[in-house]
Amino acid sequence: MDKPVIMTVDDDPGVSRSVARDLRRRYGHSYRIVRADTAAQGIEAVREMRLRGDDVAAILADYRMPQMNGVEFLEQAMDLYPYARRVLLTAYADTDAAIQAINVVDLDHYLLKPWDPPEEKFYPVLDAQLDAWQRTDRRTTGELRVVGARWSARSYEVRDFLARNHVPYRWLLEDDPEGEQLLAAAGTDALGTDAVGTDTPGPDALGTDAAPAALPLVVTAEGAVLTAPATAELAAAVGLSTAPATDFYDLIVIGGGPGGLGAAVYGASEGLRTVLVEQHASGGQAGQSSRIENYLGFPDGVSGSQLADRARRQALKFGAELLTARTVTSLEVRGRARVVGFADGGSIAAHTVILATGVSYRRLAAPGLEDFIGAGVYYGAALTEAPDCRDSEVYVVGAANSAGQGAVHLAGYASRVHMIVRSDGLEKSMSHYLIEQIARIPNIVVHTGTQVVGAAGGDHLERLTLKGPEGERTVETERLFAFIGAEPFTDWLGDTVERDARGFILTGPDLTVAENRPRNWPLRREPYHLETNVPGVFAAGDVRADSIKRVASAVGEGAMAVALVHRYLEKA
Repeated sequence: MDKPVIMTVDDDPGVSRSVARDLRRRYGHSYRIVRADTAAQGIEAVREMRLRGDDVAAILADYRMPQMNGVEFLEQAMDLYPYARRVLLTAYADTDAAIQAINVVDLDHYLLKPWDPPEEKFYPVLDAQLDAWQRTDRRTTGELRVVGARWSARSYEVRDFLARNHVPYRWLLEDDPEGEQLLAAAGTDALGTDAVGTDTPGPDALGTDAAPAALPLVVTAEGAVLTAPATAELAAAVGLSTAPATDFYDLIVIGGGPGGLGAAVYGASEGLRTVLVEQHASGGQAGQSSRIENYLGFPDGVSGSQLADRARRQALKFGAELLTARTVTSLEVRGRARVVGFADGGSIAAHTVILATGVSYRRLAAPGLEDFIGAGVYYGAALTEAPDCRDSEVYVVGAANSAGQGAVHLAGYASRVHMIVRSDGLEKSMSHYLIEQIARIPNIVVHTGTQVVGAAGGDHLERLTLKGPEGERTVETERLFAFIGAEPFTDWLGDTVERDARGFILTGPDLTVAENRPRNWPLRREPYHLETNVPGVFAAGDVRADSIKRVASAVGEGAMAVALVHRYLEKA
């Protein structure tokens, strides 16, 4: 087995070499010593080690580094290596910061510089930390494996669901040797059809007799087999919570995007019995972003997935329940209770509800595209597909921030990224920093005044027809990523909640513009700022009419909605 890693990060070359020298002298026979001279270099090294599957035993980071101090560095590193022991290197003047870091990043120790002689002041500390790391139970629950077809829409959906819910898995093609062995052991016909959402039960363990079933095949760490699992079945199998603990709450939050996660964190932290219901995965559209660089407090940027995972863990820490793979189909008023119904016939009730269902990307209307969804045509970043874009040309449709972030991420893999922009430029819809970033990346080409008008292929996308200033032309490509428009997920509300002509939820003052009082409003007071026409039902984030489509504003509205929930409960 490869040696576990001890990593040191310090922007002072002299100190950096000294730390690495002392570490190699004492621990080089059992550990691999990795040195980084900047925080950015260190983060990149940590990511590469995570991708390779290296084990990191300890990370030593200097406190005073430009761009990103040691505490910020350790905070990012712990997301990738939560079991690594974290040590901050500080000067005497920085001891207060080191003590504060104990709460921020669960710091294990801080070392004052200089530490001569290392035999007395350095090695005993590291010996204790490495001993603690060795004694920590770092066993994973095992390896989840997914066997499927390369251009299978359902296989893509399963992989995307697992990735967005931070469930590690290994992807195997049906004709890989190991994939074939798993299919044979499970009694599954590799040529089975690719059914979407089939509930065909699989055997309990490999090696038992089973009738042929459809791909994808999912084999859990415990050996249980799922054939073409429905999303709820898959969620339960990998340990995601799908059933509520009770039938009545103080607050139900519907939607796990930034607005919903913000509401869940603030609601639970302020003592409300809170449950968040999410159909797919926490993070929403923002959770699919490869890099968010204008969110407050993250000067070096943060991936949407990482931000969503931190918020999810924060909500759980405060006691919120998070239900995944549950589809909400109705909202009813029953006296003082607000009842939320599910597609499977179940329901839960609460004193209050916050609607934070967000928006979905609008489908492209070009002929042929619908046939290749999940098989070369993807709505959103589809981060699971990015590594397979290596050395190929891909197309990105859209001109807003999400499209720009997707293009920048894909440019790290693809030989060329073509941005298809219907308007005459990016300035009207994209942040200035992102426009400048795209201009600096040589393998991103922006085609303005252009749109996709057709698609063709066999079992997957192979060609696109583009219409631009020079007329129509056909291009060869296997992948198109679309980031256009925003459609709110509100049809399920029926006539219960007032919406505008596009389906966005009306709240507060917007409800009283056309008439003196909202429809069916029973109270003497006016609706609160984020309150709908149903008392005790609020809206936050992108689903709300005329909201600001930014992550920070969605989080802020989620927090504000909780404050208004308290006001409602006090006066109800």
